[in-house]
Amino acid sequence: MSLSTDGASEGSDPDPHEQDPGIRSRTHAKMTRRLFEWARVILVAGILAVGVRAYVARTFFIPSGSMIPTLQIGDRILVDHLPFVIDNINRGDIIVFGRVPRDSDPTHPADLVKRVIGLPGETISSRGDQVLINGHVLRESWLPNFNAQPASEYCSQAALDIKRTKIAANSYFVMGDCRGNSLDSRAWGTVPKSLIVGKVFLVYWRSGHPFFHWF
Repeated sequence: MSLSTDGASEGSDPDPHEQDPGIRSRTHAKMTRRLFEWARVILVAGILAVGVRAYVARTFFIPSGSMIPTLQIGDRILVDHLPFVIDNINRGDIIVFGRVPRDSDPTHPADLVKRVIGLPGETISSRGDQVLINGHVLRESWLPNFNAQPASEYCSQAALDIKRTKIAANSYFVMGDCRGNSLDSRAWGTVPKSLIVGKVFLVYWRSGHPFFHWF
C-alpha cells in the first residue's frame, strides 16, 4: 500500500538556505552602518590632515646632500610652522626657509633646509674650521665626527671662510652640516625671520622605508 505525497509536502520543514526577509534587512542595515562609520573616519582623518598641514606641520623632501649625515638625500621630514615655534628659533635648530634674495640661482629649490648657527645681534666669524660667536669658539655638539663617516672627504672643509658678520635683528646665520657641500649664509648672507617656514622636528621616511628620528 503506497502513501500519498500530498500530506508530506504540506508538513515539510522550510528550506534552510532561504533566509528570513527580516534577517536580510538587519544584515543590510549593519553593513550600511559600518560603511557610514568608515566614511566618517576617513572624512575626519582627511579634515585633520588638511588642518595639520595648514596650521601645525608641513612635509618636505630633501633633494640634496648639504645636511648629510643628519639628513639624507630623499628623506621626508615634518616641519612645525606654528607661529610660537618660529618665534623661538634657537642655535642648533634645523629650519626650512624660503630662498633669500641674494640666492638668485634659478636652479636652486624654492625652499632650503639648514641649521641655525648664529642668532640675531651676534657677531659671527671663523678661524680655520672653527666657528666663532662674539669672538668665542662655538662647540657644535650636533656635528658628527666626520673622520668616522664615509662621507668625510665629501663634507669636510679645511676653512669655513665666514666673513666677520654682525647679524641683524630678526635674522639668522645658517649653515649645512655637510660644510664642504653646502651653499649657505657664507655665500648669500643671513636669513630674515620673515622667510622661515618652520622648524624640522621629525624624519619619517628614509631609503624607501618608514624611519622615525625626532629633533
